[in-house]
Formats: sequence, C-alpha cells, structure tokens
Amino acid sequence: MKKFIGAHVSITGGVEHAPLNAHAIGATAFALFLKNQRQWNSKDYTEENISAFKENCKKYHFLPEHILPHSSYLINLGHPEEEGLEKSRLAFLNEAKRCEQLGTPLLNIHPGTHLKKISPSKCMSRIAESINWVHEKSKIVIIVLENTAGQGSWVGHRFEDLAEIISQVNDKKRVGVCLDTCHMHAAGYKLTTEEDTLKTFEEFQSIVSFQYLKGMHLNDAKSTFASRVDRHHSLGVGTIDLAPFKVIMNDARFNNLPLILETPDETAWPSEIKKLHSFTKKNP
Repeated sequence: MKKFIGAHVSITGGVEHAPLNAHAIGATAFALFLKNQRQWNSKDYTEENISAFKENCKKYHFLPEHILPHSSYLINLGHPEEEGLEKSRLAFLNEAKRCEQLGTPLLNIHPGTHLKKISPSKCMSRIAESINWVHEKSKIVIIVLENTAGQGSWVGHRFEDLAEIISQVNDKKRVGVCLDTCHMHAAGYKLTTEEDTLKTFEEFQSIVSFQYLKGMHLNDAKSTFASRVDRHHSLGVGTIDLAPFKVIMNDARFNNLPLILETPDETAWPSEIKKLHSFTKKNP
C-alpha cells in the first residue's frame, strides 16, 4: 500500500527550503507554514521563491496533493466579533492565494473558537461562511478542517462539529478534513487497540465520511485520554499505543494522503518515518 509520510518542516530561509528539508528526513510528503505563523502580515513571495519551490518539489518528487500547508494559529474563522472575523478572513485569503502561487491545492486550518461570546453552533456557521467567502475569492484551494483537541472554547473536536461545518459549505468539493491522532485521543475517541481504532474510524465514516479525508497528522500524546488537552509526543512513548498507526499504515482508506508527523523531537523524524513504513504488512 502506497503511503506518503512526512513532517511539518521549516521554511527558514524561504518557502523553497521546505521540500529540501522534507527530502533530508526521508519524507514523501510534508507540511509547512506558508509564512511566519506568529505574524498577521509577511512579505509576499518573489518569483524566485515560487519557481525554486516548484523546482525543488519536482526534483524530489513531491506531488501537490501530498503537501499540506498549515495556516497561522492567529486565524479564527469563527471569531465572534466582526473586526476579528474580518482580519482572520483576509489573512486566510492571503494564505489561499499563496497556495495558488505554489500550486498546492490543500490548506489546513484549526476551525475556530467562539471565545465564549457566541454559541458553538453560531461559531460553526461563521466558519462555514468564512470558507464560502474564501472560496468565492480563490480558485483552487481546498480548505481542510483539522479536528481539535477541544481545549478551551475551540470547536471541531467532535466529528459532529466537522460535519455541521461541511454541511453549510456551498462547494463540497473544496472542503475536507485532516484527522490528528493526538487530538482525537484527547477529545475522547478511542485509539488504544486495533478494534477501538477501527470503531473510531467507522464512526468518522458514518458522521463525516472518508470522502472528505484529505490528510492526517500522526502524533502520540503527552495528554491523557479525553483530557481535551493538546500535547503532542513522539511515536510510541506517549499515552497512545502504536495500534492506530499500524491500522493506518495497512488500511487503503489512508493511501495517497499526506500523513504528517508533528511530533516534538525533530531529530527523531527520520526514524519515525521508517518505523511507520515498517508497520506495513508485506504481501505473501
């Protein structure tokens, strides 16, 4: 089974360095921030940035569908206040345009938080409205909603949240989901055994559908089950067993997706990529 595995790599020195950094760890997929994720505004890409990024992707055989850009954590598409909502939408549109420049169709985002000022349902409607707004002003971007751990007032930790947002998006072909294993575990979805993992994924299928799955973040967790605390850990040393990762590596539903490590020890990424590939059962 063909699996495309990588990590969230640095863009220090320019966005064109991301595919170089991914290749250096033995990756066949990668994630990246499109700009400094701690700032609202960043310099535009130069033609040199764009052409070098594309050339490096071609050189190391990274396909656009296996690249999963991650939007800034500052953005809140469900912001309860108009000023914050407008600022977030404009920043997100800028990132969508950057994806178009790089030729990468996917754009991953944490859905949003109501900040305890509006209802979760209203927040999710605002997120869908924001997605529709960005779709109208962009051409190719597929907005990929990442399930959250459920910390604070964030929505998106339940599969029902993701389904509710998607139901209000006009262009269903340009919306998807990225499942983070750490977040699932922290939100109360069992991944302890192979049986538990398969049941959880069947629940995802029944509520959201695998047709919307566009990528995954493969992380162990420092946080405990159902704690709603987002703390990533290296594979095999946290509170999640290796069972879910073995399921993912042998289930065709996860073929041809970017499978991205966001584990904290960057020096372990090459060995973690090899470990994941070792889980693939060989055909007799």
